[in-house]
Amino acid sequence: YVSEYPYFGTIVGRYANRIKGGRFVLDGVEYVLARNNGPNHLHGGIKGFDKAVWAAEPTTHDGAPALRLRHVSPDGDEGYPGTLTTTVTYVLTDDNALEVHYEAETDRPTIVNLTQHAYFNLAGSRSETILDHEMQIFASRYTPVDETLIPTGELRAVKDTPMDFTTPHRIGARIDQVEGGYDHNYVLDSGGGALAPAARVHDAASGRIMEVHTTEPGLQFYTGNFLDGTIKGKGGRVYPKHAGFCLEAQVFPDSPNNPSFPSPVLRPGEKYTQTTVYRFLTE
Repeated sequence: YVSEYPYFGTIVGRYANRIKGGRFVLDGVEYVLARNNGPNHLHGGIKGFDKAVWAAEPTTHDGAPALRLRHVSPDGDEGYPGTLTTTVTYVLTDDNALEVHYEAETDRPTIVNLTQHAYFNLAGSRSETILDHEMQIFASRYTPVDETLIPTGELRAVKDTPMDFTTPHRIGARIDQVEGGYDHNYVLDSGGGALAPAARVHDAASGRIMEVHTTEPGLQFYTGNFLDGTIKGKGGRVYPKHAGFCLEAQVFPDSPNNPSFPSPVLRPGEKYTQTTVYRFLTE
């Protein structure tokens, strides 16, 4: 997982997604981060939270079995200010849900944007790709991006575009109209702050359904565009392009450089919190 897989199932941080030019200004001070994705910073840098070995302990959460993970990122780690102490708790519930609860605290002003980078294919071995899955995303706007996948700052309506998943659509129905495939942040209609529906995915062949609820204002929809068949997984199976999709709950990409976007700033005495729930059912 550390050396071969591109963020498969990992916790991504300190800042999930991209930061333009690997730079941001906080309280008048410019911080320089690794440029590990072309000209930009991606998913916390060269050794982000996905490559950290977290301290783990079994626990319970509201009576349900859980696993608590803890990681301390020192001041200056990958260029970020402040010592950040992060706790992530995974909970398995009786209604077939995986809950992910995030908390973080800092001793200096910093930026935080954590997410879960799981890849899903509800068809399992029935299908090599997720293009026949039906996707619904509860967002009427998204953040358009430039050629390096950095948001332009605009919040654009999805209506009458290939980005529109306000009603269920096959992922593959219009993907050819999106350069490179889907790798875009959706502006959730819920606005964030309280646990609310974000997406619903249905694989008709198997009958499997996944529902996503989150407290975050954004959801990155990614269709495994950079998978190329060189990575082997379960049973030696290779993962071609579009073998899985990701739904990454987050604040918006490059928020530190866009004052109009939700703020990722965390200060001493404050607590970063985030909850995302993946619930599974059949029909």
